[in-house]
Amino acid sequence: MIVVMGATGHTGRIITETLLKAGETVRALGRSAERLAPLQELGAEVLAGDAGSATYLVKAFHGADRAYTLLPPDPQSIDFRAEQDRVGEAIVRAVKDSGVRHVVFLSSVGADQKQGTGPIAGLHAQEERLRHLDGTHVLSLRAAFFFENFQATLPLIKHQGINGGAIAPNLPVPMIASRDIAEVAAKALHTRSWNGRVVHELLGERDLTHTEATQILGARIGKPDLKYVQFPYGDYAGALVQAGLSQDMAGLYVEMAKAFNEGRAKSLEGRRPQNTTPTRFEDFADELASAYRAL
Repeated sequence: MIVVMGATGHTGRIITETLLKAGETVRALGRSAERLAPLQELGAEVLAGDAGSATYLVKAFHGADRAYTLLPPDPQSIDFRAEQDRVGEAIVRAVKDSGVRHVVFLSSVGADQKQGTGPIAGLHAQEERLRHLDGTHVLSLRAAFFFENFQATLPLIKHQGINGGAIAPNLPVPMIASRDIAEVAAKALHTRSWNGRVVHELLGERDLTHTEATQILGARIGKPDLKYVQFPYGDYAGALVQAGLSQDMAGLYVEMAKAFNEGRAKSLEGRRPQNTTPTRFEDFADELASAYRAL
């Protein structure tokens, strides 16, 4: 059996569906039983609960030999690093108690850094926890900047006519579609194709600047002159709070942006065929355009 955390999210849903099609037995985990119901209809066993509860995860991992794990985001968290630690420790406890032997962990580019990278530092800490598990094969997928992150800026484009953020406009950043991460994770879980402790970067189809991505998106939504504006860090934090994030999360996202701008959060492997994935931003921009028109 394969356990999939975050099964209603960007990567977990595709992983669950892919593994079911491959004939695997899958237990899908998430916060909401209602949102898990469509996966149950596809044949998954589902179990809703709090990912930070060791009791819940021990039960969820029982009888499994493989697991897809992640630290789910919580935009309203007042201490997200502590929340990451709580979930991460619960995952390790569940792996130990259940005897799961193959674990895929969704990490991030920049997770080699212990601190100063915002929420990515919590992924570094979890990689370290997993690295010390005896008898468990761990694959940490250090993924690039998600294409899906641009969904958060669609209201800004709609109402103010600009795209914006704290990352420098002309900084090349590896960007990836979550579906490509899911395909790599699902294949690894199906084949159990790694041993020991493995770190694998996933860098998307190519590096893009935020200016380039904005131009592509602008063309799709009928705004060919759409501009990307870099906000001062303080203004960016304030905008995130206004959008509903906690002060803590806003501060962590600012710290993460600084880490990218200063070259601390970056690929260590460099782009290679093994870490380059197929989906182009041009293809994904059509999904963003549909979401934009639905606002």
